[in-house]
Amino acid sequence: MSIVSNNKQSEMRNLKKNYKEQKGQLRGERKGSLKEEIQSRYENREQREQLKNDYKEQKQEIKYKREISLTDAKGRVKNHLSGFIRAVLVGMLVLGQFGLIIYLSTVLTQYTLWFYIILEVFSFIVAVGLTNASKNSSFKIAWMSIALLLPVAGHVMYYLWGRQGRRRKQLEAGRNIVEKSYPYYFDNTSVSEKLEEIEPRAKKISRYISSEKTPLFTNTKMKYYSMGQDVFKDMFEDMMKAKKYIFVNFFIVAEGALWDMLHEILLMKVSEGVKVLFMYDDFGGMLRTDKDFAEKLNAEGIRTIVFNPIKRYTDKVIMNYRSHQKIVVIDGEIGYTGGINVADEYANLVTRFGVWKDCGIRLEGEGVWGLSMTFMQMWSMCCPDEEIPYMRYKTDRVFENNDSFCHVLADGPIYSEDTLIESVYKQIISGADKYVYIMTPYLVLEEQMIVTIYEAVKRGVDVRIITPAIPDKKMVKLITNYNYGVLLKMGVKIYEYTPGFIHSKVIMNEFCGVVGTVNMDYRSFYLHYENAVWLCNDNALVQMYNDFEKTFEESKEYTLEEWLDRPLLHRIIQPLLNMFATLM
Repeated sequence: MSIVSNNKQSEMRNLKKNYKEQKGQLRGERKGSLKEEIQSRYENREQREQLKNDYKEQKQEIKYKREISLTDAKGRVKNHLSGFIRAVLVGMLVLGQFGLIIYLSTVLTQYTLWFYIILEVFSFIVAVGLTNASKNSSFKIAWMSIALLLPVAGHVMYYLWGRQGRRRKQLEAGRNIVEKSYPYYFDNTSVSEKLEEIEPRAKKISRYISSEKTPLFTNTKMKYYSMGQDVFKDMFEDMMKAKKYIFVNFFIVAEGALWDMLHEILLMKVSEGVKVLFMYDDFGGMLRTDKDFAEKLNAEGIRTIVFNPIKRYTDKVIMNYRSHQKIVVIDGEIGYTGGINVADEYANLVTRFGVWKDCGIRLEGEGVWGLSMTFMQMWSMCCPDEEIPYMRYKTDRVFENNDSFCHVLADGPIYSEDTLIESVYKQIISGADKYVYIMTPYLVLEEQMIVTIYEAVKRGVDVRIITPAIPDKKMVKLITNYNYGVLLKMGVKIYEYTPGFIHSKVIMNEFCGVVGTVNMDYRSFYLHYENAVWLCNDNALVQMYNDFEKTFEESKEYTLEEWLDRPLLHRIIQPLLNMFATLM
């Protein structure tokens, strides 16, 4: 019994010993494993911290480079041969059509009697068509003048380029696209009631704008900019903070220092997973971007489309129906618009026509949804088969309450038979009791606008208009100066911005104003796609007023005596150019 017992005790001791050894071994392995895991986590944390630091340094470097570019860097004006060749080819095709039309007209003159009868019939058809067209009188006079000057060729030109029927199907398709977006605008009746209580004078104009499917927004902070470089400085800063998406739409995109900065920011945001949609007009970017510009951006992850490619429209007047809009939206919370384009002269990085003065406005709040909608409507027009997830781009952020009000205006051939923005301009003028201040690079006015201004002056309203002293388009400057005459005789005060070229598009009276892309000419009111912000009861109006006062001081008042004493050659040319102003 004792021997058995001793053997069992010995086995038990051996088992305990083995257990302790195994336990110690496992503990050592766990300790080593834990130590390795901790070390691995520490190394990963160090890597993450290093990545964060690298990212911060990258952002700081871009910010620094941006600030240097907007202050000290020299810009450049770069024209691409490929764009020039494309413009020449399209121009030759259009001129070829003119030549063919004129040649055929000379051939037909051999058949005098039949030619005369056919010409009379066509003249009657053209006259009836123009008389009943939903166009203003300036447009009708211009085409009738062409028909008189070129009896055969003028009729053919009107048939090809003057009739709206040729474009009706295209415009109807565009309107259907826009109408699909209307359900994503929301009923803002309560906002309208609030506006009418706070600023009763804005009641009529706001109700009119709302009737055009353009809702009224509140709870929006607004900031007005008097110079283009200030717009880009804040815009780039906001882009750097984007988390979800960025919308960009400009009329002109030109490769240069400003584009380099924007391009670098967009590439960085794409690498972070931010969605970037980029759109520009083909006519605006043709000469100053590479022929593969859009393809390269798409390859880099920046989704890019070109609005209204010129190569498709050699059978039309290619200057018409361009997208003159300028919109930037960041995460649906911040938006920008104004007269600016992406070219170095807009930030005064190069000098082309003296000091380049431009405007802009920044929105932060509910009003940004209007800019987002306008951008998506134009994107849908370019990509009609693409379903746009509108609500995916609407922010859930609740903005701070305030008593500022704005409408985001969008206008162009597909939006409405009415010219919304021209009507808003007229109502701002007719609603004024004290003053109307206007900045515009071009002043090509039709009869109804002149009458509206005249009636305001007769009521005792102080009407002042600022235009450039140094023009970018000499032909349009001649027409602008010709329009001075009738306005000066009415009592309107005209100022010319002597430091350089004023590209700002601003109008305001004592209780509301508009900042946007709209020139005071026929092309902006009737032919282009434009956008703007109507605002009321916001400090941005004070900023706009102060900018006007400062610009009046920097400008020279143009007198009626100076206009009457203009060169003889101008007196001869200007009435002829003005006859065709709506077609230029």
